[in-house]
Amino acid sequence: MSGATNYYELYRRSSLGLALTDTLDDLISARRMEPQLAMKILANFDRSISEVLADKVKARLNFKGHLDTYRFCDEVWTFLIKDINFKLDNQSTVHAERVKIVSCSSRRPGEA
Repeated sequence: MSGATNYYELYRRSSLGLALTDTLDDLISARRMEPQLAMKILANFDRSISEVLADKVKARLNFKGHLDTYRFCDEVWTFLIKDINFKLDNQSTVHAERVKIVSCSSRRPGEA
């Protein structure tokens, strides 16, 4: 794929990404779509969601919790945090028992 830019695929595990993947699988199973087209659609999804989130989301939050596990592998940080509190821009707070945070470089895979 010369000239093609690769994007992280982690948003495919979001509720929106899972719904898209399930729909594409159904279309492939029903022989209404070729698998190659589904892969192009998923690649477009990866690009689009990355660009939209980078350009349109301006909200910020702070969080505090107990770090349970962390790892750094293939330029990706993963943090598992327990008993976490999020403080949002509007000063409201949200509590969760466990949260997994995946942090990737802002440079796309393959970029120097």
